[in-house]
Parts: sequence; C-alpha cells; structure tokens
Amino acid sequence: MTHSMSEAAFRALYRRLRDQAPEGLDQRRGALGRLTPERVVAAAAEVRCGRTVSLAALIETTPGPDNPQPASHRMTAPVSGQDDARGLRFALDRFAMNVHGDADSHLDALCHVIFDGELHGGVPASSVTPDGAGALTLDLVRDGIVGRGVLLDIPRLRGVPWLEPGDHVTTEDLVAAETAQKATVGPGDLLFVRVGHRRRRRSLGAWDAAQARAGLHPTAMGFLAERRVAALGSDGNSDTAPSAVAEVPFPVHVLAMHAMGLHLMDYLDFEELAPECERQDRWHFLCVIAPCGCPRPPAPR
Repeated sequence: MTHSMSEAAFRALYRRLRDQAPEGLDQRRGALGRLTPERVVAAAAEVRCGRTVSLAALIETTPGPDNPQPASHRMTAPVSGQDDARGLRFALDRFAMNVHGDADSHLDALCHVIFDGELHGGVPASSVTPDGAGALTLDLVRDGIVGRGVLLDIPRLRGVPWLEPGDHVTTEDLVAAETAQKATVGPGDLLFVRVGHRRRRRSLGAWDAAQARAGLHPTAMGFLAERRVAALGSDGNSDTAPSAVAEVPFPVHVLAMHAMGLHLMDYLDFEELAPECERQDRWHFLCVIAPCGCPRPPAPR
C-alpha cells in the first residue's frame, strides 16, 4: 500500500472535512464546542480507582538531535553569599522554552496553523503579530479542558514496541484498536493515539524527529470527523515525517486544526498511562488538561 497523497487529493479531503463541521458549532472554540457540560459530567463518572497519571514528559535542558534549543532554567535568588543570612528569603527562578519543538509536551492553540493566508474559521493571518495573536489563542481554554480521554495504542495492536519513524497510522488501525481494546471513540472525546515515540526514544536514544517520525495518515482524520472528537493528542506530533503529501509538510496539523478546529497535544508521554490501562483493561478515563496562560497583545490605542 502506498501512503503518498497528491496535493489535489489532500485539498479535496481538506474541503470535505472543513465542510463537515456541524451547524451551530462555535468557530471561536473549534471542536471544543462538543465538550458540553453534560459530557463533562459524564466524563467525571469515568473515575474508578482514583489513580492519577501525567501525560507530560519531563522538560529537558540538555540539547539533543530532536531538541537543539532546550528549555533554560536558572535560579535568580538567593544571590551568592546570602546562604547563611538571617531572616526570611525566597528561592526564585526563571524558565524559558521553545514551545513548539520536537521534544517537549505542548498544546497547540488554534492560531498555530496558517494555511492559504488564514487561520481556522477564516480568521485573517494578519491577526498574528509579533506582539501576539489577536484570535484563537490559548485564552479559549483558560478554564482548562476536561472530558473523557480515550487512548488507542497502535503498537500494542500490531504487536511491536513502537512504530518506526515514517510509519503511518491508518483509519483501519484506529478501528481495529477500538475493537481490540473494547473502547469506542465518541462525540466530545479527547482522543490520544500512541505510536511509541517516547519508548523508542528512551530505548534507542533521541534522533532528528523533524526528519523522521511516525504519525497519522491524513486520511485517518476522516475517522476523527466521523466520531466528532473534541481534541487530539499523540506521543509524536500526530504528523508523519516525511509527509505523505510532498507539498504540505504537516498535513494532519492542517486538517485537524485549520479544517476541523481540533486542538492538538504534541509529544505527550503515554508510557505510564498505557500499562495502567492494560492492567485495568480499560482504555477510557477522565482527562484534565490545564494549559499555561498566554500573554494577550496590548489593546489598541
């Protein structure tokens, strides 16, 4: 089976997924509009054992093949020579990171993808300036994202520890994983797709993931549209490299965020979650996402 896709076929798929957005969906929130209060209440009923698992990888401060600009962290107080000073003092620190790299876990706001001069919902690309984005920012999720999470483990389905870089997750893989795990993805769900990126990285060492990584095939986005999911996350960045569409380097980002209004969560860590789901034989759970706030551009004078 060939995984390559022409630009014409990609654009036809883009138009179809964009036009499938249901009537009345708030374009400002994208697919998160499917997370109704009723679905949040139902997600809370997923709690069984009270076990909590983080999906965020540890932030790294050492350069590597997939992380040439790692996060920086330094202590700003106390200053040298004050170690034994009497009275109250505080330890203070400063932190900075390249949010959209290929190593650190992060959430993409809907203003992240510009395609054909526009953001999601036809918002002009000019709304993004050096001072910040004027629309579709993380301010949309300042209250957090809470819903039913569903993990589909594709390496488990295929009987391998991980998918090799360049491999694609297809619609057939997602449907088969649902059946194997007895977990059906439904409207408003937060879908997480494991490709084994983190396990491979820990086992074999880091590599240049910008050039080679496993991810979803663009046609698999039809599955997400049909199931009407609210957000998508992966332990890669959901896009395969090299791209299946030679003219579009990140086709899944374009389809998910630009056409469908799906927030993406990239480079998550499922290596604690997946074994826990296996032990409990349950692949759906309450998921709570608490993004960091983003600065707002200054108000026009």
